[in-house]
Amino acid sequence: MVNEKNSPILEVKGLKTHFFTKHGVSKAVDGIDFTLRKGETLGIVGESGCGKSMTSLSILRLIPSPPGKIAGGQVLYKGKDLVTLSEDEMRKIRGNEISMIFQEPMTSLNPVIPVGEQIAEALRLHQSMRKKDAWNKAVEMLKLVGIPSPEKRAKQEPFQLSGGMRQRVMIAMALACTPEVLIADEPTTALDVTIQAQILELIKNLQKKIGMGVIMITHDLGVVSETCDKVAVMYAGNIIEHAPTEKIFTNPRHPYTQGLLNSLPKIHEDQEELQTIEGSVPSPYNLPAGCRFASRCPHQKPLCHLKKPELMEQNDGVKVRCWMYTDEWTKHEEKEGAVK
Repeated sequence: MVNEKNSPILEVKGLKTHFFTKHGVSKAVDGIDFTLRKGETLGIVGESGCGKSMTSLSILRLIPSPPGKIAGGQVLYKGKDLVTLSEDEMRKIRGNEISMIFQEPMTSLNPVIPVGEQIAEALRLHQSMRKKDAWNKAVEMLKLVGIPSPEKRAKQEPFQLSGGMRQRVMIAMALACTPEVLIADEPTTALDVTIQAQILELIKNLQKKIGMGVIMITHDLGVVSETCDKVAVMYAGNIIEHAPTEKIFTNPRHPYTQGLLNSLPKIHEDQEELQTIEGSVPSPYNLPAGCRFASRCPHQKPLCHLKKPELMEQNDGVKVRCWMYTDEWTKHEEKEGAVK
């Protein structure tokens, strides 16, 4: 586990990423804050479209512009604000000090260059390796991520590999330069359970060896429980709960987090059907004035629709964006009781 005395290696403060389209402004990421320390794994979870992947692309300044733009906030890496760096300065960091495993390997790999050469190119560029040394390291990385016959596979182009192998090539490429921060966006999506466990173990071992900080973006709560120190739950562009992993699973505070966990199948209980969260996520073009989960929340009150709650820290270090944990909620309940 991470030593809390370590200074943060990455701090995201008030990050906003908006898309300016003919339909209006889409607030994909709308003011989020989190900290990542050396050797720590932070899980970012939430349903599709909540802003998880856009957060990771914003950190690396890979937002398509136009229509996208980082509209506010800071991304501090070792105290340096990545948002203000030139593109040349970002290139020195991207893929070297901060690496990313992308969700779709076929759109991230060059389709006409052998995969070994793509890994070697990153090593030559960032680590100033000689051509032969870079190639040997690329083959070694393919072996490390469990690709059989790595010397042969290194000479093949992406279309000649299976989906699972392409995903492992992406992981090999991301880890080749031994980054200080690894952003893993659904890193095990295309892999079977056995390979998934091997890859997560590989990331964990490398993390121990070099003290790498990891941001694990996933919808798989099983992966989160096995690998993460802390979890940030996202909903409609906001973080709505941030807590140590154990507290997320044993005592979730936000009604959305509770809904996510309740929708998981229970092994030791007779379940005729899975529980669901009723309703749908609000449009990023037309976000409500109040709590963004209010229309789907079983505990909603008029207060929830009027004003957006802040992400508030509780006594045990859990942060939650919900009116239920404020004095205003208590006053509202007392007022309702008096009326009855």
